[in-house]
Amino acid sequence: MSQISIEGFNIGEGKTYIIGELSANHNGSLENAIKTIKALKEAGADAVKIQTYTPDTITIDCDNEYFQIKQGTIWDGMNLYKLYQQAYTPWEWHRDLFNYAKKIGITIFSSPFDKTAVDLLESLGTPAYKVASFEITDIPLIKYIAEKGKPIIISTGIATIGEIQEAIDACREVGNNDIALLKCTSSYPAPFDEMNLLTIPNMRETFGVTVGLSDHSMGSTVAIAAVALGAKIIEKHVILDRKIGGPDSSFSMEIEEFQEMVQEIRKLEKALGNITYSLSEKSINNKTFSRSLFFVEDIKKGEVITSKNMKSIRPNYGLHPRYYDEVIGKIALENIKKGTPVKWNLVK
Repeated sequence: MSQISIEGFNIGEGKTYIIGELSANHNGSLENAIKTIKALKEAGADAVKIQTYTPDTITIDCDNEYFQIKQGTIWDGMNLYKLYQQAYTPWEWHRDLFNYAKKIGITIFSSPFDKTAVDLLESLGTPAYKVASFEITDIPLIKYIAEKGKPIIISTGIATIGEIQEAIDACREVGNNDIALLKCTSSYPAPFDEMNLLTIPNMRETFGVTVGLSDHSMGSTVAIAAVALGAKIIEKHVILDRKIGGPDSSFSMEIEEFQEMVQEIRKLEKALGNITYSLSEKSINNKTFSRSLFFVEDIKKGEVITSKNMKSIRPNYGLHPRYYDEVIGKIALENIKKGTPVKWNLVK
């Protein structure tokens, strides 16, 4: 199983790598973007991810029918160019965002949407790249990213199994094996009954890479369940306050919700532990309260042991219950008080 490492965090070993996705949730304000990065650091995120495009690098300014959004999304009725004008992160902000993240000690990287975006991110020393779901079929772009030799995380929201393999092959063809895949449902917000989280362990087995989840569902239930199923990366859209609005606000987590999710994932990681059948010290101590054989009536010397005067009960100070049939019918060697643990030296 291949693993990736981003700024010293070995993804796939131990802790889940938790990413806060800023996306359009700065709502056109650099101050909001900075505040969100700070809040993500304080909430326990391992990384913040932004998006690097302009309306002109992701589409064209054209208003014909092909560029109208009408697929039953929250953005229906909008023109693609106008949506991206509203949503993009200005390129002149990027250096400030990277510098601020470095200053407070949180990893920052981005999803580039064309080669010029990759060049910008390279100039900023990005430690990794994310390929968005809708770019997974852009093989020339994926190769260009992979050639930079950085870890590459690929969302699979609109891809067939063959297209996923093609994207992986494109990375490997240029010598980049530092690949992770994110199970993703490209619906905003994503319905619970379309998440199909059982794909996560199968995806890991099928492609032999670290697998995580890019989660557009509401709440933290799906993300936590994904970790239980083996997801090593969790990515969630985050906003300071949904009331500020914006293209992605309706399906984004507020900071308090994100922080609670992080805490629950960290507790789950402890609970998952390791594969073991050994008992903890507390469990061993609590064996005291398991069953054993006890005399449950006063018994006189020479009296026969029966199912009436001996039973398997709590606590565990007498013989193991496996000896029940062997003790039945034996004779008491001395007078025995009710509540005495059964021992071999008391019967014959």
